[in-house]
Amino acid sequence: MRKDVSGEGQTADAAWPHEDWSVVNPADAGWSKDGLDRIWSYADAIATATLMIVQGGRVVASRGDLSHRYQCHSIRKSFLSALIGIHEDEGTIDLSRSLAQLGIDDKDGLSEREKAATIYDLLTARSGIFHPAGYESAWMKSIKEPRHSHAPGTFWSYNNWDFNALGTIFGTLTGAGIHDDFQARIARPLGMQDFRFDEERRDGWIEPDDCSVHPAYPFRMSTRDLARFGLMFLRQGRWGSRQVVPANWVATSVLPLSDAGPRGGYGYMWWVSRSGAGFPGVVLPDGSYSAQGVGGQYCLVIPSLDLVIVHRVNTDKKGEEVNRFAFGRLLRLILDARAG
Repeated sequence: MRKDVSGEGQTADAAWPHEDWSVVNPADAGWSKDGLDRIWSYADAIATATLMIVQGGRVVASRGDLSHRYQCHSIRKSFLSALIGIHEDEGTIDLSRSLAQLGIDDKDGLSEREKAATIYDLLTARSGIFHPAGYESAWMKSIKEPRHSHAPGTFWSYNNWDFNALGTIFGTLTGAGIHDDFQARIARPLGMQDFRFDEERRDGWIEPDDCSVHPAYPFRMSTRDLARFGLMFLRQGRWGSRQVVPANWVATSVLPLSDAGPRGGYGYMWWVSRSGAGFPGVVLPDGSYSAQGVGGQYCLVIPSLDLVIVHRVNTDKKGEEVNRFAFGRLLRLILDARAG
């Protein structure tokens, strides 16, 4: 990473990473050395692989190999949400269209009531369709509601059927593959350093499952590339002078449209703070939101502090995990270090 030699780190070109991220002196940016030492001490005691803290578009602190491409798990859903927003703005995707209108079904068959669910219902995890779905974590399986127990739009449940079916709908309406489109519409405009989807390497794939016709669409991404995605959302969908994702889509994506209990709220495939709630043991600043994946994958955006915090765990190693309680404690240390 190139060093920011401007003293206070306030040069105009440093507000956006170019070929690489600029690094600012933490003390100049108002961060406590003792506080950062406490962060690293705790991170070393858990399964944190990388941690990257970005303030004002510059790196104030980082740990680990920021170029390593870790599995994203459910962070994939926030990527798809951003792509849907681009196509919705262009008129390709109409959120009001129902599954019946789109011809969407599944292996066990969907009822007429289930087919009344709209793209909007799936986007907000309120479809009421609890058909078996692939790529589910143990927690997701444990909270799955009984089939036909809720009408579309009436009940929020974090449900992979909705998210996977959205992938199918996206391909049908746009004619594009999710990973191809992500590379063209987001990765390239943001200048992602490590993400590739070409003949030599594919950092995304389709994950089918016998239980459903709607596959998952996993990604691998480096910490520093994921931070670019978070910074783009922090900047209301802009990257430099270019509007990558419509600003209105960004704003509506991260509203707490549904109450997710102690996990805060839920928007358009983003987790959103609600009255400070989001992670155990820490009060999140108002307006915070995050993309999350199983095992400890987090891209947290805190607009009120101009912060992006990316935390990764190497889930390719069996048993590696940082749970929500551990991340909540780590996040509290991060917020304390900034306060001095």
